[in-house]
Amino acid sequence: MTSENHTWTHRLDEVDLDELSRLYLLAPLGNKPPEALATVFGNSRYMCFVHAGDVLVGAGRALADGVDCACIADVAVHPEHQGRGLGSDIVRRLVRLAEGHKKIILYAAPGTEGFYRGLGFLHMNTAMGLWSDPQRAVGMGLLRPAD
Repeated sequence: MTSENHTWTHRLDEVDLDELSRLYLLAPLGNKPPEALATVFGNSRYMCFVHAGDVLVGAGRALADGVDCACIADVAVHPEHQGRGLGSDIVRRLVRLAEGHKKIILYAAPGTEGFYRGLGFLHMNTAMGLWSDPQRAVGMGLLRPAD
């Protein structure tokens, strides 16, 4: 667990969406406009936000159906707070919130497999995906091209 004094919340209405959007740019998880974040977090069963003082320094969410499957997505940590265990704490908290599901999966950027393996996640052999821009996803290493 992190040693810093953080304030945790699980309510979207307690978060400034413009600040959340900036966090995703800094983390870096890409350009996610406030309106899009309102939708994706609003449609997620579990979420957590972490503040250090008045600054939003971490966030994460999980889609879930309540029984079978939960999917952790969009774990972001401010660069000045990375490497201190905050990302691990966010993932652990989301896993605890999703406890009882038959499977908890996550979508992660290439190169982060070791981090998630350290939290107990194993590589999936059966995952596949459809992207709105598959060529870009292939170029980023997120998808393998069709044979």
